[in-house]
Amino acid sequence: MTRRAAGGGRRHASVWLLAVVLTATPVAAEVIRIDITSRAPFGEDVDSKIGPYERIRGVVVYALDPSDEANAQIVDLELAATDGQGRVQFYGDIEIIAPLDRAQAQSTVLYVVNNRGRRTWGAESFFLSRGYVTVSSGWIAQVPVSDDRLRLEAPVALEPGDGIPVVGVVRAELSTDVATDRLPVSNQQAFEPLRGNLDEATLTQRLREADAPEPIAREQWRLGVRYDRQDAGSGLVELEMTLSGGFQLGMIYELIYEARGSVVQGTGFAAMRDLVSFLKHDTSERNPLRDGDGIPLAARVVGQGLSQSGRALRMFVYQGFNSDEQGRQVFDGVMPTIAGAGQGFFNHRFASPTRAATQHGGHLYPADLFPFTYGDETDPFTGRTDSLLTRARASGTVPKVMHLDTSSEYWHRAGSLVVTDPLGERDTVLPPGVRVYVFGGAQHSPATGPSDRGQQPPNPNDYRPLQEALFAAMDEWVTDGTEPPPSVHPRVSDGTLLPWVADAVGWTALPGVTYPTVIQQPEFLNYGEAFDRYRRIDQHPPVRTGKRYGVRVPALDPDNNERGVLRLPRVGVPVATYTGWNLRNPRIGAPTELLDLSGSRIPFPATVEERTRTQDPRPAVTERYDGFADYKARYLTAGAQLVADRYLLLEHLPGLEAIADDQRSLFGDQ
Repeated sequence: MTRRAAGGGRRHASVWLLAVVLTATPVAAEVIRIDITSRAPFGEDVDSKIGPYERIRGVVVYALDPSDEANAQIVDLELAATDGQGRVQFYGDIEIIAPLDRAQAQSTVLYVVNNRGRRTWGAESFFLSRGYVTVSSGWIAQVPVSDDRLRLEAPVALEPGDGIPVVGVVRAELSTDVATDRLPVSNQQAFEPLRGNLDEATLTQRLREADAPEPIAREQWRLGVRYDRQDAGSGLVELEMTLSGGFQLGMIYELIYEARGSVVQGTGFAAMRDLVSFLKHDTSERNPLRDGDGIPLAARVVGQGLSQSGRALRMFVYQGFNSDEQGRQVFDGVMPTIAGAGQGFFNHRFASPTRAATQHGGHLYPADLFPFTYGDETDPFTGRTDSLLTRARASGTVPKVMHLDTSSEYWHRAGSLVVTDPLGERDTVLPPGVRVYVFGGAQHSPATGPSDRGQQPPNPNDYRPLQEALFAAMDEWVTDGTEPPPSVHPRVSDGTLLPWVADAVGWTALPGVTYPTVIQQPEFLNYGEAFDRYRRIDQHPPVRTGKRYGVRVPALDPDNNERGVLRLPRVGVPVATYTGWNLRNPRIGAPTELLDLSGSRIPFPATVEERTRTQDPRPAVTERYDGFADYKARYLTAGAQLVADRYLLLEHLPGLEAIADDQRSLFGDQ
């Protein structure tokens, strides 16, 4: 599938029009201007001395010079349309949450890399009561055009000479846990298929990731395209598949088709870089974050990303974007959170940044690629030595790093590769400016209610207080050099990071609980000859080599709770086993596979009678504690110790106490 598109001008007319319209604006910097579209009161219910906040929404217009070495990492930038000055112009959304009285604002600004268009942090009372400013901006072209999401209107890669949008083969995985005969091809927007070549598209199915794919006859399925909002969307479309007889629950479907209109998605990294640099250094009225004297408020900026956006932050630093076009440092500190060891499909031809790799699906996307950690390691399959900080070291722009994971990332996102060599045989050596914290007994995102999608109840362990305390430590670290608390993560050397199989890790069998026989273990894949140099995938699906990087998980104590990790009181003084894994309920298919990014809460027997009846090997709650008062006292002592060690703040203790109070019923009338 290498034919060139015969048309497509109508779909991308808006991109060319943008380039023409914006040429009238003088190009004086990478951020040409910020157009404020709304201001609204924000956080009025937060009681603090800071005063009212406002939320500012707007649009940022950017310009990039394709010949500038700082932009050399942006895939296909040279194929985008340019203005009269030879620059590529594009735009994206911005949101700022700031004190109305700028004199009350902190000089450390939080930049949140939004997750698929949604800001995931920075508006909590922790931030608003202290005067922190939070900034987030659009960096993903696949985000649907919507007033409540932050998106990037990225330029489109055009064939040299004829200006026709680039054509190429793309691959998409689909799966469902709900009976249906219709599924979106992408979890957000998709690349438009070439209608004339749809007969050559293929669809396969397999129940488990490692199974051989089975072809599905072409006449059994069809694709439908919806064209909305022609004036925006970077030429992307809503693409839906219909399958005769319906999709099987838990099945992995793989669609390969020829598409047109690859967006220059790497401009998303440049947009983050240039916006943050602009806010730090621009003293003109164009900068909305200045004090009364016109000095930028952002003396320091900490970048934070959650899950997908945490992976983006890791790749941002790895590809050298923490140095702006003038060679200045962009982020003073970065906090990739629940990102595991991955990067992502963020800066490639036909990039799909909303995709991820987990144990059950998504393995073949380029999300888990070497290097995995922050110190130098050597890839056993290529012999290449590298680290996530190599380019930042070369440019003198290394940020302080706090890498935050839950134990769920060790199961679903190969998180152990952050702290080991690529084969998982020994501990890596982390640089002095890097901290790694692993929140034990927690799942990717804390469960907020019951769910029957897994074989066990979901894990509600809320680690967000740890995040807030560590952000406070990060602020001190980048502001005056105060060292944060020591890293807490499992280690090979002390026996707290072990092979993941049940016998090796110390799992004690429990009634009604099946221990996993699978884990996310990244494979070294062959994406074609052009991948390493040009980040272009020529092989769909990629060739599987069978070579896998080594992963481990935290060791377990006799209660099956994890060791070598940061334990919140509900794990350190437990009434249940808290895991980072959960198996899929047979009702939703593929019951031997992990339920994506989920963990479990497996309650202890409440009484000796219950323990005897169920044959549970774990001591009952009433055997562990001398009544509720004893339990609560131990629980609060554990919380106070975390405060003393700077992993929690004093303000977090009332919330933790409320969690303890919720367990009173386990102790009867005691």
